[in-house]
Amino acid sequence: MSDGQTIEVEGKVVAVLPGTMFKVQLANGHVVLAHISGKLRKNFIKIAAGDGVKMEMSPYDRDKARITFRMKDERSSFTHAPMKRRY
Repeated sequence: MSDGQTIEVEGKVVAVLPGTMFKVQLANGHVVLAHISGKLRKNFIKIAAGDGVKMEMSPYDRDKARITFRMKDERSSFTHAPMKRRY
C-alpha cells in the first residue's frame, strides 16, 4: 500500500505452491498465503521451504501477504520447533 499502512511481519516458509505462491507460518502459529514481490521476481531470488522471510500484510486482509525479503539463518529472529528428519 502506498500510504504506509502495511504491517511488517516475519515468518518461515512452510510450503511452496505453484505460481510463486507460498504458505508462510508466522511466529504466533498463524499460516498465511504469500506471493513474492516484483523486486524479488526481477532479481531471480529463490525461496525454498524452511527459509525465513519478511512480509508486508494489509491491515484489511490478514490471510494474505507479500514477501519482500528472504533472510539468511543468522538474520532471522523467528523461533520455531525443530523439524523432524525423514529418512
